[in-house]
Amino acid sequence: MLSIAAFVAFSCAPEEKTEGNKTEEPEKKEPVIGPAVFGKKVNQISINRVKSMPRIPDTYKMLDWKQKALDYDAYVFDWDAVDDARPLIWLDESRPAQIAFGLKTTVGDVRQGKEHQSNHEAINTIAAVLSGGLMGIDKTNQDGYNYVQMLQKYYAAGVQWNIMLNNVSGYGKDWWYNVLPNVLYWGVCDLFPGVEGTETILRSIADQFAKADEALGDNYSWSWFNYYAMKGENTGIPRQEDAAAGHAYVLLNAYRHFGDEKYLERAKHAVSVIDGLSESRFYEILLPFAAYVEAVLNASEGTQYDVRKVIDWTFEGNKTNGRRGWGVICEKWGEYDVYGLQGSITDGGGYAFQMNSYEMAWPLVPMVKYAPEFAGMVGKWMLNNASASRLFFPYEIADENQACADIKDITGNVIGYEGLRKTDRYNKISAVPVAEGDGPSWTSDNPPCTMFSLYSTSPVGIFGSIIRTTDVEGIITLDCNATDFYGDRTFPCHLIYNPYLEEKYITYTCAASADLFDAVGDVYLLRNVSGDVSVRIGPGESVLLFEIPAGTELYDIDGNTGTLDGHIVSYRRN
Repeated sequence: MLSIAAFVAFSCAPEEKTEGNKTEEPEKKEPVIGPAVFGKKVNQISINRVKSMPRIPDTYKMLDWKQKALDYDAYVFDWDAVDDARPLIWLDESRPAQIAFGLKTTVGDVRQGKEHQSNHEAINTIAAVLSGGLMGIDKTNQDGYNYVQMLQKYYAAGVQWNIMLNNVSGYGKDWWYNVLPNVLYWGVCDLFPGVEGTETILRSIADQFAKADEALGDNYSWSWFNYYAMKGENTGIPRQEDAAAGHAYVLLNAYRHFGDEKYLERAKHAVSVIDGLSESRFYEILLPFAAYVEAVLNASEGTQYDVRKVIDWTFEGNKTNGRRGWGVICEKWGEYDVYGLQGSITDGGGYAFQMNSYEMAWPLVPMVKYAPEFAGMVGKWMLNNASASRLFFPYEIADENQACADIKDITGNVIGYEGLRKTDRYNKISAVPVAEGDGPSWTSDNPPCTMFSLYSTSPVGIFGSIIRTTDVEGIITLDCNATDFYGDRTFPCHLIYNPYLEEKYITYTCAASADLFDAVGDVYLLRNVSGDVSVRIGPGESVLLFEIPAGTELYDIDGNTGTLDGHIVSYRRN
């Protein structure tokens, strides 16, 4: 049964047809509506690892992430450039009926390019299309190509998996590589709806994930899953229970998009597997998507999943089984603050990854719309993470702290290193930390420049769409709608964290005449304002600012605060 919040969010989905081509209407529960009562501040939940991060890093610097993402797109999708690094893009005509494009996984990877045209990765190309789309670039009509449609070559109908795979030539026996491309693709298709063939593929992915979840039952303890045989298998790599988070995220969005209850039920089941674990099973990047799904379901469906537990597991990492030490780094390495970066806490003293640090923001920033009790935690973590993530770029870290300073010009200052390690894995650099990558270890023919990583930088548009600086140094705004794919994005919503121990006023620009409502403080900050206005943030506090058309009346709706047409601005069930 749909709550009022869920019903409004999903009411535009296509009708689900049943036998005889009749429509079966879901039962609708009448909401309890009354006058809104304001002033009940949301108590904030702290996460231990975030609590130990600085309010603002000593080595704080915030890049213009939007410009970085725009520059990356222009540099990488340049078909005409010929220099020491480029071209980085080529046409894949290995199946003439379905022409695609490839991007090099890293600069100079000898295994890829026009001579090896079908060797490219979805976690790179789909992420690059997603990134450009988040920046407002029309990737359906750029350079004469429909890049969104070209992504369909990853769809694995030929091997009867019927999902998006990481490679066009087959599947890998490493589960996250087979799940993440589908998470990325669902994001792309929200940005670019209506592309021919999209709906069929989205439905197929959702059906396969639903069948897989049913086949797996409560046991996701496998290294990978065969989506044709519907059978899990184990190899020499750790088991990846957090694949359930990827399933749950796609299935939740399938429910939002198609309106089919079976996807909601399977999303609940998949995330219940995560909720039922006794310890973290964070393997690569999927676990934080479970926190988002749980928050949404708690808010809209009245479930009682333990969101804090999943966030704790994401930050603390595995401690006994699975991929041990995989979490969020909370240290200063040498002269650099690296708090908030995601990767291994233990490998060589710590190994942070650029891709992971961006993609973790995708689910956690919009999560606070549904669980405002985590606004302070997410705001503080993102300030640290976004500041430290600049260190992946060769012009943002000292030459002695990077592996390829002598050739950094080939990156155009838009392609970053794959990772940042506390100690050099190649034992050539004594400085701490070291920006470097794994590329040279993939094959002996790969040159040092393969440490500069496209697959790692391609998701930079996630930061570019979310993060904006303000007129107060150290205070940023986070767009909570940017990556809330298939969610209710009716009203602009921004998370603003004040790291200082005194109140601060920032200039906020309203898109139109608006009332500004803070879902954390449960108060109107300003009414009937437009243009540039001054917004107060208390010492060490966060505001979750909704920009509502001026004069819009808010009501209590089933214990939440929202408009009569069902758009919720403050979830309070939990």
